[in-house]
Amino acid sequence: MTGSNHPPTMDPREQVERDVLAAISRPSLKYLGAVALCALLVAVGMGLFAYQSFVGLGVAGLMHPVNWGVYITNFVFWVGIAHSGTLISAVLFLFRARFRTSFNRAAEAMTVFALMVAGLFPLIHLGRVWIFYYLLPYPNQRQLWVNFRSPLIWDVFAVTTYMLVSLVFFYVGMVPDLAIARRRFSGWGKKIYGLLSLGWTGTLNQWRHYKWLYILLAAFATPLVASVHSIVSWDFAVSIIPGWHTTIFAPYFVAGAIFSGTAMVITLVYPMQRILKLESYITVDHFEAIAKILLFTSLIVSYSYVVETGLAYYGHNPFEAEQFRYRSFGDYWLLYWVMILCNSLLPLTLCVKQLRRNLRWLFGVSILVNVGMWIERFVIIVNSLARDYDPYAWGTYAPSFVEVGITLMSFGLFFLLYLLFLKTLPVLSMTELKEHM
Repeated sequence: MTGSNHPPTMDPREQVERDVLAAISRPSLKYLGAVALCALLVAVGMGLFAYQSFVGLGVAGLMHPVNWGVYITNFVFWVGIAHSGTLISAVLFLFRARFRTSFNRAAEAMTVFALMVAGLFPLIHLGRVWIFYYLLPYPNQRQLWVNFRSPLIWDVFAVTTYMLVSLVFFYVGMVPDLAIARRRFSGWGKKIYGLLSLGWTGTLNQWRHYKWLYILLAAFATPLVASVHSIVSWDFAVSIIPGWHTTIFAPYFVAGAIFSGTAMVITLVYPMQRILKLESYITVDHFEAIAKILLFTSLIVSYSYVVETGLAYYGHNPFEAEQFRYRSFGDYWLLYWVMILCNSLLPLTLCVKQLRRNLRWLFGVSILVNVGMWIERFVIIVNSLARDYDPYAWGTYAPSFVEVGITLMSFGLFFLLYLLFLKTLPVLSMTELKEHM
């Protein structure tokens, strides 16, 4: 492969292929350093997970009354991150939003990787991970079935369905680009891309079937955005714990998921644009468009904060009111106000057009939104469990070094997978870019 140096008279479509596939080239030392750092986090985290499996779940900081800690926080956070991939790719495709072309491939990859990471945490939280198959409904000699009334089983179905659809959607969208890569590479690369491109030759008949399949998958994936995180929210809402037992949880969780996923897309795409020199294809206008989605979802999330607090105080339920007072001024008050700062106040700066188009500022806000959304999950889970109905059972929770290490592993694994994606697959949809020329 050659780099982005090209004669000025080159066909623009040829130029797109060269510029996008130039990312799949010899890795730099910085890239290898980033891969090594992420791999180290994964190795340390896996070691801690093995230690927890051997010694027992007691090495985690989980104990009465807080039996759900950072493991479930991480699960909800990563499932939420996965949502914006489908939103940007499928929903914006159905609405024919052209700026999606700059983000859709990265967003789809993000969805798949985030779901892979999220799926680890229910297993880690089990403690006895070797009996994970009890979560799956399968015929057995003892006539035992899972408890279909449990929201945790609903999670298994929802997340698995979302994972399969997202993976198929991601792969199908890449098939024409893989055929281009097959044409432009030689040796093992040509064989691997040839195998993955499924014999695509770009005939009229193939394009006709491809378009219909892509529309069908986009239409099928769109309602999953709302359904999956609604079901995750029901893990909490169907309980009677103060702070959880509320009907606003489903739309609140969905809005928060799209909010956090959009922030993560910006966090991933901005460095990618700079390092791979893709400024011609991912422009400031494109970032401004996605910044508007970030701002809009931030307003929905902030409105949800106000509504659930109002419901607590005007619902004449002293336990709910006390729970929200505890969130604001209790043992975890600092986290609560950091959450408000990151999720509600800082995104308001994006109302200013100059800040919305300032990519460094937008990148900084996106990172802080990710921090704020992780804290939001922690605040929701831990506060309600630490203070429920009976003062005799009240307590506090702090994660142990095992939980912290496994949490860092999840971020290391996510970014490691994304780094590998940058060097193995086309990071932008070349066929769609050429369509818009």
